[in-house]
Amino acid sequence: QVRLVESGGGMVQPGGSLRLSCVTSGGSFSTYTVAWFRQAPGKEREFVGAIDYSGTSSHYAESVEGRFTVSRDNGVNTAYLQLNSVKPEDTAVYYCAAERWGVSYPRPLERYDFWGQGTQVTVSS
Repeated sequence: QVRLVESGGGMVQPGGSLRLSCVTSGGSFSTYTVAWFRQAPGKEREFVGAIDYSGTSSHYAESVEGRFTVSRDNGVNTAYLQLNSVKPEDTAVYYCAAERWGVSYPRPLERYDFWGQGTQVTVSS
């Protein structure tokens, strides 16, 4: 059983930056593609970005392309989501999810094997 724990959320002003972490345990991290999703109040969970298990391929939602960056460090079993130039519409609970031997482009939610509990990001002045 793989466990994912997100951290790094908080309140940030528009235009600011934040880095989220997704620490995994209980599995072989280097075999899992990690994706980030977010869910704002009253909205469906949406894909933000993902990085494949090798770290060589990543994809992003159009709404965050050029502002957010997904990365990973297989040595410490951790994936990251760097948020830059944040906007109020980026406010949401951010989740990481893992799919074994997955691909980095968006997949249906049910294709991901494991999910974290989420971390709140609030963008406000």
